[in-house]
Amino acid sequence: QVQLVESGGGLVQAGGTLKLSCAASGRTSSLYVRGWFRQAPGKEREFVAAISWNAGRKSYADSVKGRFTISRDAGKNTVYLQMNSLKPEDTAVYYCAAREGSLLAVDTQRYDYWGQGTQVTVSS
Repeated sequence: QVQLVESGGGLVQAGGTLKLSCAASGRTSSLYVRGWFRQAPGKEREFVAAISWNAGRKSYADSVKGRFTISRDAGKNTVYLQMNSLKPEDTAVYYCAAREGSLLAVDTQRYDYWGQGTQVTVSS
């Protein structure tokens, strides 16, 4: 059993920053990749970033490269998403995800566990 809980969402003005957290509990030793996805109203859920737990390899969507940074804290079993230079188009529900495979997958179907989501709203 695995549980993922996101936190840190909120309202921020364009150009601002926000940092999301995702704490994992349960049988976390099987989670080799952790990631972030987002979903805006009327749109498909899309990949944002992923990180391998042991080696720390990272992957980012083109839309967030240079602005967002994914990181991990093994001691806290937590993954973070630092979001800088936020734009109104970043507004979405952000979901934490995890998978048991080693690939830094961008496909939602490849992830095995999901958090409940946290709302990020960027105003202009």
